[in-house]
Amino acid sequence: MVSSAKIRPSTAADLRVITGIYGHHVRTGTSTFELEPPSLDEMINRRQAILDKRLPFLVAESSNGEILGYACVSPYRPRPAYRFSVENSIYIHPAFLGQGHGRLLLSSLIQECEQLGLREIIAVIGDSANLASMRVHEQAGFLPIGVLRNVGLKFDKWLDTVLMQRSLQTRATNFKPTDTPQS
Repeated sequence: MVSSAKIRPSTAADLRVITGIYGHHVRTGTSTFELEPPSLDEMINRRQAILDKRLPFLVAESSNGEILGYACVSPYRPRPAYRFSVENSIYIHPAFLGQGHGRLLLSSLIQECEQLGLREIIAVIGDSANLASMRVHEQAGFLPIGVLRNVGLKFDKWLDTVLMQRSLQTRATNFKPTDTPQS
């Protein structure tokens, strides 16, 4: 299914809905290994940390202004050598799952990362049974690179994480040592 949602940068006004979407996934699913939903203040801080690094934090919005889901990237690892690699996150409102919004968000996220000169996007997919997420990433050009077995315990069940990676068509192939996309 192809989403007709508008993708745009998130705003502070979106954070209450974003917090609710993420909280739902924390409480009910295994796509995130968090055990307690973060507060609105925590989500405000997380978004700001991403924006401070000049990284994208996007929302999918319906024609009537309803937030359908969100996506962002964050630094893959804190050490400077990783500064051209990011990890993506996508969460869709439970009422709008399976309607193509995740695919649209991921496509927009990839485009923004390419424009920023980033090289690699890593997907760390919670739960090897999360076939929908793996399929969306595969359709966007991500390749499976490994499975970390039994690394998370949630809902009294040991869970895997699936690692997928996508290289970007980016100007970072001609980077200068002074380039710092995530500064």
